[in-house]
Amino acid sequence: MTNAVNELGRDDGPSYEDFSIGEMLNHSGGRTITETDSIWFTLLTCNTNQIHLNKEYSEENFSNPPFDGRLVVNSLLVLSIVLGLSVSDTSKNGIMLGMTNWKVTRPTFAGDTIHAKSEITGKRESKSHPSMGIVTVKTRGFKQDGMPIMEFERSFMVRKRNQKWK
Repeated sequence: MTNAVNELGRDDGPSYEDFSIGEMLNHSGGRTITETDSIWFTLLTCNTNQIHLNKEYSEENFSNPPFDGRLVVNSLLVLSIVLGLSVSDTSKNGIMLGMTNWKVTRPTFAGDTIHAKSEITGKRESKSHPSMGIVTVKTRGFKQDGMPIMEFERSFMVRKRNQKWK
């Protein structure tokens, strides 16, 4: 996949034509989640589940593996990070239409570094916007040790090459 570079030398992200069904994208970079990230996200979203913000509660009620008494990072924060890691290779030049089949397969803790991979599972031209296409991807998130932590599918509308939003 090649990303378009505009006249200012900036990466505009991929166009509809850049995607091929079956293509695997290993998204570069990663993101280490801190305890501050987790607590702030939990407070900002008014989530009162004690497993996200009360160490004593976690130690008392979730002392066995895989939790070992640790605070669990809110899975919506993890979802946001996994999706965010995929944007430059997928929907940087598009808009999200929807998400399905989200599954959390392992808990995430402060100090874990998250990575993401996506597979292009579908694409079609937009019926309502001829200058755009719709792409579907299946994205998976992984911890630093390669263990999968979540997966989801999402669709986004993306411009065709050299087209403007209409």
